[in-house]
Amino acid sequence: MMKVAIFPPNSMILADMIVRSGHEPLVVQKEMKQKVTSPDIDAPPFNMTEEDPINGLKYAAIEVPSGVRGRMSLFGPIIEQAEAAIIMSEAPYGFGCVGCARSAELTVFSLRRRNIPILELEYPTSRDATVEMVYKINTFLDNLKEEEE
Repeated sequence: MMKVAIFPPNSMILADMIVRSGHEPLVVQKEMKQKVTSPDIDAPPFNMTEEDPINGLKYAAIEVPSGVRGRMSLFGPIIEQAEAAIIMSEAPYGFGCVGCARSAELTVFSLRRRNIPILELEYPTSRDATVEMVYKINTFLDNLKEEEE
């Protein structure tokens, strides 16, 4: 079983496909659960601690807005744990919110810099393209199993 990062990082569609293939999806919901259930948080849904933007400095410079650094403090552990990734470009917001554009660019850039298998796809706009996308994802995930063995 490999840990597969997905982008957008909260896409339940991609996460479900990864689970069904026997791998572990790395999703932002798991990172958020840790924050919401942590005793350090006084007032969910304001799920940020003072350390979050500081932790985000590992991924973004001090001049970057704190919102980007805060998001990167969530996305960073996903990037670091990833053994593979599926990146969906041109996805509508309903497919999985990507936060701000700069966080999205930085996340994708960071995943690409890792020396891991990555499948990059464009969001499908037709039934045939959707069938082809599902086939490509399943093939990619099956090949990960073979690499692992």
